[in-house]
Amino acid sequence: MEKIRLGRTEMMVTRLGFGGIPIQRVSEEEAIAVVKKCLELGINYLDTANGYTTSEERIGKAIKGKRDRLFISTKSGARTREDIEKHLKLSLERLQTSYIDLYQFHNVSDAKTLETILDPHGPRAVLEDAKRAGLVKHIGISSHQIDTAKDIVKTDQFETIMFPLNFMAYEGREELLTLCRQHDVGFIAMKPLAGGMIDNVTVAIKYLLQIPDIVLIPGIERVPEIEEIARVLKGPREMTAGEEREMTRIREELGPRSCRRCDYCQPCTAGIPISDVMSFSNLRRRLPDVRLYTGKFAESFLKAEECTDCGECEERCPYKLPIRDMMKEHIKLHQAGKIEYDKQLASR
Repeated sequence: MEKIRLGRTEMMVTRLGFGGIPIQRVSEEEAIAVVKKCLELGINYLDTANGYTTSEERIGKAIKGKRDRLFISTKSGARTREDIEKHLKLSLERLQTSYIDLYQFHNVSDAKTLETILDPHGPRAVLEDAKRAGLVKHIGISSHQIDTAKDIVKTDQFETIMFPLNFMAYEGREELLTLCRQHDVGFIAMKPLAGGMIDNVTVAIKYLLQIPDIVLIPGIERVPEIEEIARVLKGPREMTAGEEREMTRIREELGPRSCRRCDYCQPCTAGIPISDVMSFSNLRRRLPDVRLYTGKFAESFLKAEECTDCGECEERCPYKLPIRDMMKEHIKLHQAGKIEYDKQLASR
C-alpha cells in the first residue's frame, strides 16, 4: 500500500489509515477482526483516543506481536497536567505498548483552549517530558475549527494536525493545507466520509486521493467496509465525469442540512454545544447508545432545551443552516432514542 511522509515526523505511513471510533459499537471479537484485516491489507497507521471507550484496548489486543511494524496514534482531551498524565499512562496500558508514535491533543477548536495547551507549565509540557523519556515519539493535535487550526499550525509547536476533510467539508483544503506544507506539518484527514453522511465510498475516497500528501482515516466498523475502501485505492485515481456529477448531486442533497462542525456559530449565549446537537443524526450511526444517551452527550441535549431562540448562531453560520429548527428536530430524535434506550436497560 502506498506510503507518504507525515510531515516532519518523518514517519512513512500508509495513505489509508484506520479510524478507531466505530469499533466501540461492535463486539470485541468483531473489533479485533477489523483491526487485523487492516493489518492484512498493509495499513500501518491506526488512530484511536482515550475517549473512545473500548477502542484502545481492542486495538492493543489486535496488534499484539505486530507492534514494531505499526504507527499508533491516540489522543487526549485533557486540559491539565494531571489529567494528561493519567490518560497517557492508561493509553499505554490499554494499547499494550511501551510507546506511542503520535500523541495528539484532542479537539482544540478555540483560542482559549489552545492557550491552555501551550502554557509552558501545562499539558504540552507533560508530553515534552514523555517525548524525552521515549514514551511518546511525536506530538500532534486535532481541531474542528478552521481559524484555530491555522493558528495551531503557525505556532510550529505540533508535528501533525488532524482536521475534517471531505467533499462536503473542504474548508481545510486550500489555506490550511498550504500552511501545513509551509511549516512541514503532517495533515491527517478525519471524517473522509463526512461522519457517515456520504454513502458513496468511491466518490468520497477518490476526491481525497486527488490531494497527494494527506493521510485518510475513515472510521471502520466492519471488515467489508475497509475492504471496499482498499479496493478504491487500488483502482484508477482520476475521477470520472459520472463521479463528478454524483459528487455534485450529493452536495446538493446534503449541503443545505449538514453541519460541518466548524463552530463558527459559537459562542452560544445559552452555552449550548451546538455542533454536538446538530450532528446527532450522523453520530447515532457511529456511537454506541451508552455514549449517546448518558454522560456528556446527553447533557448537551438537556442544555439545548434552554435555547433562547436568539438566532445569533444562524447569523454566524457560514452555511446559513436553520440551526434552531434543526436543533429542535434533533432534540426530539434524541428524546425518542433515550426512551428506547431506557426501556432496553429496564428489560435486562
